Amino acid sequence: MRNIDQKKKIIEQAIRNSIGWAKEKDFELLYNTIANDENYLEVHPEDKVVKGFSEFKKSEEFFKSEHFKAVGYEIRDMHIILSRNLDVAWWYCKLDDMNEWKGQSCSWMNVRWTGVLEKRNDRWQIMQMHFSYAEGKK
Repeated sequence: MRNIDQKKKIIEQAIRNSIGWAKEKDFELLYNTIANDENYLEVHPEDKVVKGFSEFKKSEEFFKSEHFKAVGYEIRDMHIILSRNLDVAWWYCKLDDMNEWKGQSCSWMNVRWTGVLEKRNDRWQIMQMHFSYAEGKK
């Protein structure tokens, strides 16, 4: 059981890196955390779907802009489940992702966040993420 707990801590850090990179605009950390191939998938609460790493990279200019500021994030109720082979994991939690664009909030508050990671070359990488609001809760 101790080995599973250790793996979950490493996985949780990868999940946190996928959000926490923005504070310092650490793109290297981000790109080491998500899958760098066309199987990557990200679904946003506004019905935006990002398919593939090349599509994902198109958002770089937004995040690199001086107008974007990552204020912080909070994760609550984190649950991580590992596959029997211990090479795939999935999670769900609640997320407050606090950001600003030109001084105005562009935050996602109380968002449900789920995703799937795969262990590749001894590193946990996110393959898929889905963000959503509970119906009627924005």
